[in-house]
Amino acid sequence: MRGLRAQLEGRRISRALVHRADMRFPFPAGLAEVMTGAVVTGFRRRAKYILMRLDRGHSVLIHLGMSGRMLIERVGRNAVPAHEHVTIETEDGVLVGFVDPRRFGSVDLVATAAEDAHRLLAGLGPEPLDEAFNAAVLGAALEGRRTPIKAALLDQRNVAGLGNIYVCEALFRAGLSPTRLAGSLTKPQVKRLVAEIKATLSEAVAAGGSSLRDYVQPDGELGYFQHAWKVYGREGEPCPACPGLPGCPGVERIVQSGRSTFHCPRRQR
Repeated sequence: MRGLRAQLEGRRISRALVHRADMRFPFPAGLAEVMTGAVVTGFRRRAKYILMRLDRGHSVLIHLGMSGRMLIERVGRNAVPAHEHVTIETEDGVLVGFVDPRRFGSVDLVATAAEDAHRLLAGLGPEPLDEAFNAAVLGAALEGRRTPIKAALLDQRNVAGLGNIYVCEALFRAGLSPTRLAGSLTKPQVKRLVAEIKATLSEAVAAGGSSLRDYVQPDGELGYFQHAWKVYGREGEPCPACPGLPGCPGVERIVQSGRSTFHCPRRQR
């Protein structure tokens, strides 16, 4: 979103093209027509969704899915790249393409005044980097829950936007087992977990995200947070917190609800 804001905010869209009928969902009728000629007035992020606001009272809702990426270039290329499904050009020559080989991403239109009522946003929990997300809020959401804490954190109704990588990393930093029942956390543990969620996400955003498979930043650069992972994807490696100590088997991988979880059984309890 930050990359798009730097290139599109305040600029008029001279041309918008839609190259197929759908991605994960059908494109809304008139999508290209609504964008063409509009001025981009601002951006907002909600969970894993980008909202590009237009001066016509509409917001373009964008979700990258598993393999989607927004790529920024200059107008003048000769052909549309493979798997580019939406193209936006501005009057001053900026070209943005939504590229998604697997088509798990999506684009929709919503009235700007009713963004939070959109079906994909209406049930979302608090934003983890907002001040409103604190130990009291998370503690109330976890109270009495007999689901594993990892599953509770991936539940977008409890906290919005957390993904598998960042939950694994935050739980490691907080010293909490991913299999621990959510409702069993003490108040100090919840407070520590909230702090580590915020720290993990802040560091990841500063590093440009994690380049895993297809993800790149809008300027084509890779994200670099994968180099800072403590446990994710490091099965069999020494735990960075207690390498070689008695009772430390190193980083282990388990499967929870069909998703890989990486943790250190000694550190995380």
